[in-house]
Amino acid sequence: MKFLLIMHMNPEIWDSLTEEERKEVMNGHQPFIEAVEKSGELVGHQVLEGPATSAVVRVTDGVPVVSDGPYLETKEYLAGFYMINCESRERAFELAAMIPDASVPGIGIEVRPVMFSAGSPV
Repeated sequence: MKFLLIMHMNPEIWDSLTEEERKEVMNGHQPFIEAVEKSGELVGHQVLEGPATSAVVRVTDGVPVVSDGPYLETKEYLAGFYMINCESRERAFELAAMIPDASVPGIGIEVRPVMFSAGSPV
């Protein structure tokens, strides 16, 4: 089963951490990546730039309109994700708990099953 382990960023919480705590979270991703690569459960991962660099495209009457910024005003934004392929939902929870962001108070890892994955069976 494929799952997306979604990392959300809350700038207020992130900014409240010390520089050492932020480095610990960032550096903690490499051991996680190595572990899920070794187990064969990692499908892929991506880190996204902040919402200040995003744009929204809407089509009205067949005409695309591009506007700057995120789709919604929110406190949190999508920061990145890991796509995994593992035996069960419970295993996906175990893997999500290994992501260092999950240990930051006020931040969690969203675990969402993949319903369709182009080019490969789910």
